[in-house]
Amino acid sequence: METKSQKVAQDITALLRSKHSLLWIVSREEVRVERALIEAAAAARYPVKCWDCAAGITSSSGTTLDANMRDPSQVLAAIQASDERTVWLLRDLHKWLDPVVLRSMRNAARSLQVRPNDKAAAIVVLSPSGEVPPELSGHATVVEWPLPDRAEVATLLDDVLRALPENVRADAAPNGTRDAAIDAAVGLTAEEAANCYARSLVTSRKIDPVLVAQEKRRVIARERVLTWTDPDPRGLDAVGGLDVLKDWLRARRAGFTAKAREYGLPAPKGMLLVGVPGCGKSLTAKAVAAAWQMPLLRLDMGALRSKYVGDSEANIRKALAVAEAVSPCVLWLDEIEKALAGSTGQQGDGGVSADALGAVLSWMQERAGSVFVVATANDVRALPPELLRKGRFDEVFWVDLPTQLERAAIARAAVKERGRTISDADAARIAEATRAFTGSEIAAVVPDAMFAAFAEGREVTADDIVAACATVVPLSKTAADKIQDLRQWAKGRARPASVQAASESTARQLDIG
Repeated sequence: METKSQKVAQDITALLRSKHSLLWIVSREEVRVERALIEAAAAARYPVKCWDCAAGITSSSGTTLDANMRDPSQVLAAIQASDERTVWLLRDLHKWLDPVVLRSMRNAARSLQVRPNDKAAAIVVLSPSGEVPPELSGHATVVEWPLPDRAEVATLLDDVLRALPENVRADAAPNGTRDAAIDAAVGLTAEEAANCYARSLVTSRKIDPVLVAQEKRRVIARERVLTWTDPDPRGLDAVGGLDVLKDWLRARRAGFTAKAREYGLPAPKGMLLVGVPGCGKSLTAKAVAAAWQMPLLRLDMGALRSKYVGDSEANIRKALAVAEAVSPCVLWLDEIEKALAGSTGQQGDGGVSADALGAVLSWMQERAGSVFVVATANDVRALPPELLRKGRFDEVFWVDLPTQLERAAIARAAVKERGRTISDADAARIAEATRAFTGSEIAAVVPDAMFAAFAEGREVTADDIVAACATVVPLSKTAADKIQDLRQWAKGRARPASVQAASESTARQLDIG
C-alpha cells in the first residue's frame, strides 16, 4: 500500500514530465522531503542541483559546485542562462522575495516553459510557508507535503528497533505496544518521531507510547490554532446518566483499532450533541477523550475569526490540518452555533461565517484521518441545515434534562468528586429535590451545601444538599419556552441520549419538570 508521501512524489514526477516550471513545496521537513524530491526528479529523468544562501550551489549529494553563488538573483540568472536539463531546488527562498527577486523568478518561470525537452528545467522552492506572493500565483504550483502516515511511522519505528542490540530489542518493544507507539507518533515529523523514540529508550529503556504522545502537546502549542485540553480522568464514569450515548460511544471505540481497519470499518467521524445547557454535553467531550485515551483538542472558531477576507477560513483550515496531523484524537467544537452565527447571510458579517462554514463542511466531507469530532450546540435552530445533513456526523444526540435515575447518579458523582460518598437513599432524596434541574445545577448545589456545613464546623449531610436545592431557580423554569421549542425540534431529528421514564417524559411535555 502506498504511503501519502509516495503518492505526492508521484504527482511531482507527473508535474515535472508535463514541464511545470515552478513548484512551491510546503514542508518543515527539509531532509525527508529533499530525499523524496530527488527520487521523484530521477523518475522524470532530471538531475537535481540545490541552492541556499549559505552553501551556494551544490549537487544532490552535497558536493559544492559554486560556493560563491549565494545571491538569489544570481542563481536565478544562472538558471536562465543554463541549457542543462535540471531541477533546481531552492531552499528558504521565501525570505529573499524582494521586488528584484520576484521579477527574476517570473522571468525564469516564463523562459523555462518554452524550452525543448532535452533542455527542460524546473525551479522547486522548498519552504515551510505556503504563502505564495501574488506575483507568482499564476506560475507556481503549490504542493503541501504530508507528515509521515502510519505506514511511514511504522517503518521508522522498525528502523529504530533494528539499530538496537538484539538482546535488548524484545524488551524495548513489549508485545501489544507497537500499534500504540505508532499511533502516539503519528502527527510528528520523521525527525521528531525518531527523537521521541530515542528519548523514550534512554529514559525508560523501552518504547513508551505515553512518553511519545507527550510530544504532541508541543506540536499543538507551536501552531497556536488549537487548545490542548486535559480530559476528565474519570472517563465516562464522570457523566451521570446518558446511558444510550455512553453505550454508543463504547461501541464506537473499537472503530479505531487495527482489527477494525482490517475488517474494513471506517474510522468514526463524530457526533453532534444538542440540548439543554448544563446537561453534560461539554463534560461528555472531556470524558470520551479520557475513556478512549486520546488527546482532546478544543477548536474555538470564534477566536480564529479575522476581519480580513479569507483569513478566518485559512485559520480554520490550518487548525483542522493540525488536528488531522495529531490524530487519532478528539476534536471538541464547543457551542458551534455561536461560531457559525451569520453563515446564512443574515448577520451581515461580510461572509466571514460563511467562509468558516465552508471550510468545516469541506473538511468533514473529505477528511481521511482518525479525528473524532464532538460538536455541542445549545440552540440547534441557529445551525445551518448543511451541517446537519446525514453523513457529516455519525449521530445527532438530544440531551434533555436528567431523569430521576440520572439525577441520582449525578448527585453521587458530584459528592464523590468532593471526596465523599452518599447512600442510595440519600441520592434518591437529592434526585427528588432536584426535579427539573440541569446536571450542572445539581453539581453546583453540593459545594453550596458544603460551605454552609463548613461555616458551622461540621460535616456536610444530605439534608444540607436538599436545603441548598430549595434556593435554586432552575434554568428549566426561567427558559421554559425555549427548552420546549428545542424539544419539539428534536422529535424525529435527534436520538435521545438517555432512556426516559414514561412519567418523566410526560411531565416534560407538560412543562412541570
